[in-house]
Amino acid sequence: MKTALYLRVSTIEQSTENQLPDVEALASRRGFDIVQTFSENVSAVKARPEFEKMIAGAHRGKFDVLLVWSLDRLHRSMVGALQTVLDLDRRGVQVVSYKEPWLDTGGPVRSLLVAIFGWVAEQERLRIGDRTKAGLDRARRRGARLGRPRVALDIDRLVALRAEGMSMSKIAAEVGEGTRGDSPRDLK
Repeated sequence: MKTALYLRVSTIEQSTENQLPDVEALASRRGFDIVQTFSENVSAVKARPEFEKMIAGAHRGKFDVLLVWSLDRLHRSMVGALQTVLDLDRRGVQVVSYKEPWLDTGGPVRSLLVAIFGWVAEQERLRIGDRTKAGLDRARRRGARLGRPRVALDIDRLVALRAEGMSMSKIAAEVGEGTRGDSPRDLK
């Protein structure tokens, strides 16, 4: 069966190379012929050009199977993942997941399992967000300063540059800082 791989990580610091050996080994065991690999390092909430290319390829019948490392690589939400799986199913493309082997079972149970495990994955992502917020709250309670480090600026120099008629963006470039939403009236 003609197979496409879809690999995704959420940040540029991460690598899809961790997913590749697992999905290639699964493709080999199942006798799948890998015809294309779509790989991207981008959050699921941003534009995903490789995802769009994969969907277009599926709609054109370029492959019969889409092999993913995990269902949550398709979307951040249960609804999004379900919509993609169901859309691909309608196009005759079977979605196979390395981490969720139940996904490629047949019959009416498959739809139920996709819904349940998609919901579980969404709940896990929510818990990760909750844990992150709890960690930030704990750091604040301990007195940690969060966000950008404060920068000492020479206000007299800034006012002088502004008085010379220099724009805020040029002043920011001159002193090596972003404007952070400051307005000219803030320097009067």
